[in-house]
Amino acid sequence: MNVFRRLPAGLRASLTTEPGERVLAFTPSDDGHLVATTLALFLPDGTKLPYETIDKASWDEHGLRLSTTGGDRHQVRVPEPRLLPETLRERVNATIVVNKHVPLPGDGGVRLVARRRPGGDDVGWTLVFDEGLDPDDPGLRAQAEQALEGMRRSMGV
Repeated sequence: MNVFRRLPAGLRASLTTEPGERVLAFTPSDDGHLVATTLALFLPDGTKLPYETIDKASWDEHGLRLSTTGGDRHQVRVPEPRLLPETLRERVNATIVVNKHVPLPGDGGVRLVARRRPGGDDVGWTLVFDEGLDPDDPGLRAQAEQALEGMRRSMGV
């Protein structure tokens, strides 16, 4: 049976999807619905989060907590997650091309992450500094970018 047909009619009409984008899973939340498609997670308020922008997601007895690579944080209360946790994990992991932690001089390091939109060719890189390190420190940033350049050359990405 087609999952899309089981969506409430109002929800189906409110989704702004791209051609070929399909619904994979959905579940009711306290404020509406969470909907996972082939390209993104739709929050109850209509926010569309492409999988390649989701940095962390965790589920507990209250629902979903997630943060994006842009620093946004979202929390959605979900009484019954159904297949959303597995679907979200698989879709987010599928966007990761490279995820490597590189130590920097002193204490700490940086995580070099390359991600690609599902079905896309372009790769975007993110530098995630260990807690306690200042990503705005010019010397630290230069070292991280040097490590990134070495990683890009070695991986061919």
